Amino acid sequence: MRNPRPAGSAHEPESTEPATLPTAVAVAWSLDPRRRRLYLQIAFGLGSALVAVLVLYLIRDVLGAFVLGAAIAFLIQPAIHRLTELGLPRILAIVLIFVAILLALAGIVLLVLPLFIGEVGQLQSQAPSLATEAQRRITELQGSPVSIFGINVNLASSVETVSSHLRDYLFGQFGNAVSIGLTALTTVLQILLMFVAAFLLALDAHSVRRVLRRLVPNDYRNDFDQIWRRVRRMLYAYVRGQIIVAGLIGILSGIGCAALGLPDAVALGLIAGITAIIPYLGPFIGALPAVLVGLASGGPFKALLVVGLYFVVSNVILNFVYPKVMGDAVRLPPLLVIVALIAGFSWAGILGMFVAVPLAATLRIVFDHIYPRLYEKPA
Repeated sequence: MRNPRPAGSAHEPESTEPATLPTAVAVAWSLDPRRRRLYLQIAFGLGSALVAVLVLYLIRDVLGAFVLGAAIAFLIQPAIHRLTELGLPRILAIVLIFVAILLALAGIVLLVLPLFIGEVGQLQSQAPSLATEAQRRITELQGSPVSIFGINVNLASSVETVSSHLRDYLFGQFGNAVSIGLTALTTVLQILLMFVAAFLLALDAHSVRRVLRRLVPNDYRNDFDQIWRRVRRMLYAYVRGQIIVAGLIGILSGIGCAALGLPDAVALGLIAGITAIIPYLGPFIGALPAVLVGLASGGPFKALLVVGLYFVVSNVILNFVYPKVMGDAVRLPPLLVIVALIAGFSWAGILGMFVAVPLAATLRIVFDHIYPRLYEKPA
């Protein structure tokens, strides 16, 4: 009997095919160089975006200063452009604009701070008498002392108790000079960081755009230019609309406060206009100082008149003027604006509300630009 041929004999044919590469690598390297370079550029851009997001997360504690600095640098670009057209060096134009901003802020603080300190002190001294008067009027209307579940309520004694506890709490929390100094130092550093970021971004505004453009693949840089121009127009229109709305609320509130006989009506109107920059919540926040002034100067009845005044002004502006002005700027449905504001507030508080609507409008611009090119029909 013949022996079987052993395994692995030299007579067996050997495979001459090379080992196959993994499928993804094989597909990638089988592409033509131009398409392979495009994919690498896209991957590099996405990687850079992830690194940027990581950096923003790491500096989240001071992110507000950078966001406000970027906003200032963006808003002063038209003024810088006009001053440079007059022959001034760019750095000198930026310095002059910053000096004007600092002088304006100092003027606002000098105008508003004495009002705040004086009226709060006056309100604190009048709080017991106001509570006693409110107790007397409620008792007259009801015909008997106020009671809840059979327990008599004395507003005057309640106000005195709350005032004493609040005073003790404030002294306990802020009476320490070290804590006050640390809080003041942190605030000053945040403001300084904001202006430093604004100065550097304003000085290198063109470089920022150039760096972002370099991260975009060559085939899509024309699309980047178109989206960039549309986003710039939207942001300027949005800021212009916010200034118009804030100015109207400030002017009408100041006129109303003067008509009601409130002291320092100009400062109250200025506060209302500044706080109105905060979307939707701003007018109600700006009403608080006026209500306190009305309560301190004229009692509960005048405070109710002030509440009615601010309620009418804010509702007229927000329901009739704001949708028209902002609709032409961001072109977002009202429901989407509300969702964006809620999401921004949940993410970063008041600062998140500032950037929520512009960010949502930017996403809409990107969607409107990409959708027709992908599906070959209008968005």
